[in-house]
Amino acid sequence: MWRNRPVPSPVTAAKIKTDRLETHYLRAGPAGAPTVALIHGNVSSSAFFAETAAALADAGYHVIAPDLRGFGGSQARPVDATRGVRDFSDDLHALFAALELRGGLHLVGWSVGGSVVMQYAIDHAADVASLTLQNPGSPFGFGGTRGPAGALCHDDGAGSGGGTANPEFAAMLAAGERGDASPVAPRNVMRAFYFKPPFAPAPEREEAYVSSMLSTVVGDGNYPGPMTTSAHWPGVAPGPTGMNNAISPKHLNLAGFADIDPKPPVLWIRGADDQIVSDRSMFDFAVLGELGLVPGWPGADVFPAQPMVAQTRHVLDLYRARGGAYTEVVFEGVGHSPHVEVPARFLEALTGFLPGAR
Repeated sequence: MWRNRPVPSPVTAAKIKTDRLETHYLRAGPAGAPTVALIHGNVSSSAFFAETAAALADAGYHVIAPDLRGFGGSQARPVDATRGVRDFSDDLHALFAALELRGGLHLVGWSVGGSVVMQYAIDHAADVASLTLQNPGSPFGFGGTRGPAGALCHDDGAGSGGGTANPEFAAMLAAGERGDASPVAPRNVMRAFYFKPPFAPAPEREEAYVSSMLSTVVGDGNYPGPMTTSAHWPGVAPGPTGMNNAISPKHLNLAGFADIDPKPPVLWIRGADDQIVSDRSMFDFAVLGELGLVPGWPGADVFPAQPMVAQTRHVLDLYRARGGAYTEVVFEGVGHSPHVEVPARFLEALTGFLPGAR
């Protein structure tokens, strides 16, 4: 079971009931030290950050790594996708209040967690001392947009949302499938896409990570959420609830991050060979259509590949032009999870950045 996964000895697990939901979190390091909050991505949990939390605690930081709603050990309240990722931002704010963490927060967001911490900075900029984005989702959501400024390909968000998730993968998550017979089994998806092959974690860590993936609550209110039909290719558009709909460009737009005040320093870390968040994502229906894996692709003039990395750079460049500062660190030969694949290099970049943060 997920709750029995191994946790490094400096890290403790706890639950707290906030005014929004019961939240499970990992905690490490001295309570009076600067707080670093580690926010995980989709189909994962705080378990992916256990070693990072321990290392940051050893470096003298107070670390919090919560499970987002519907993941890990946190309550699976439905996600209102029409609010983008604001449900998650509001959950974090309630958690920090319950833990009496009053500002000065160093937020680290991985994948969807990057979108969540950007939303948190939009909502509570004065609380944020620094922001680290690790392979973050595009500020304009996942799927169905074109160009660096994130224009919708179609007004209904066609090609994004709950209908873009592989139903066999979702069914295996729900069934707790731990094997590797199917190419879309959670274990194989992790091996092929969370990390760049041939990287492989130690066997006990792989088991913990698979357990983390299987903690995902599957259903209309959580992962991936329902779809609606669309008259536009590929025939699916986002519904009103659930994680994948919350990150649809119909509901999510973080362009306002460029205008927050005050502007904390930003560190953008990414693996150069990420296949999930990239300008040629293997989870983007436009790329799959171009490759002939989704029939009927109308061509790049109608539905081009989403330039996810270029879209993040576009917003961060606007942030810089309006008085903010950001640093980009790219790890060659690394995939979607630098903190797992190259932990020493990731920690060197992060801890080198944190002392200079506001």
